[in-house]
Amino acid sequence: MELIHIKGDTYVIQANQLIPLYKLDGKRCILLDTGLLEEREGLEETLNTAGLTPVGVLCSHAHVDHCANNGYFQEKYGTKIALTFPEAGMCSSLLTLKCYFLTLSPGMVERESSCMIHAPDVTIPAPDGPFLFCGAEFRIIHTPGHSAGHICAVTPDNVCYTADALLSQELLTAKLPYNLSQRMALDSREKLRGLGCDCYIMAHRGVCPGGEIGGLIDANQALVRRRAEEILALVNRPMTASQIDEAACVFYRLFTSKPRRSLRFERNVRFFIEYLVDAGRLIEICQNGATYYTRPENS
Repeated sequence: MELIHIKGDTYVIQANQLIPLYKLDGKRCILLDTGLLEEREGLEETLNTAGLTPVGVLCSHAHVDHCANNGYFQEKYGTKIALTFPEAGMCSSLLTLKCYFLTLSPGMVERESSCMIHAPDVTIPAPDGPFLFCGAEFRIIHTPGHSAGHICAVTPDNVCYTADALLSQELLTAKLPYNLSQRMALDSREKLRGLGCDCYIMAHRGVCPGGEIGGLIDANQALVRRRAEEILALVNRPMTASQIDEAACVFYRLFTSKPRRSLRFERNVRFFIEYLVDAGRLIEICQNGATYYTRPENS
């Protein structure tokens, strides 16, 4: 992993995603997320090579690629973990974690993600605004949608970590972008337009200059709306959620022999179905006790 300077005391570690950090001094830093479990060794080695000890983790949200090492750093270094209340609740037990994975069985959740279970030391307050953490003042912007308590954080260098509220330019071909609520994610992205930050770090490997953020937000919004229209077009008769999921997987060529992946596809398609239902573009009907979805003009 490589430690890359962004601005002032703000850096990123290049892992599967970008993990930002803010240097408090030559020996201490605050991490903004901790990455995947399998990245633990590389992350720790990168910090050790730089002579840095993580005294805090300002965690954007409780997904497995963002918080899998929170508990490890907390136990080994006494690192203080900060999470919003909804995300802290998600990490409290295997059963609450299942609410995030949704379609996976409890046993599968335990095998894949028990590392996520931990209790934060600090709860990030609900209002947007300044947040003093481990001696540094960040600005918190609450951006629910991707997850229930997702946040973006602005470092003291006026650098915004958008985490998963925005996809980077290279990921704008994503076939099924994940959001727990597509509608709320659309609204939250609009909050990022007026921040006036010098640059923006997307978790999934992108750094955007401040002057280009408007165009990137537009492209993210267009991607979600385009995918919703594509999925809507597949509903050519009353269909169950599973039938729509299968049609979407064929359309996007998401072929896999691994149930752990296909179950995630099903979850992501379902969130688009819910978005279309709430927008009045699909309606729910019942046949033989099962829920079917159809376009209003075909009902």
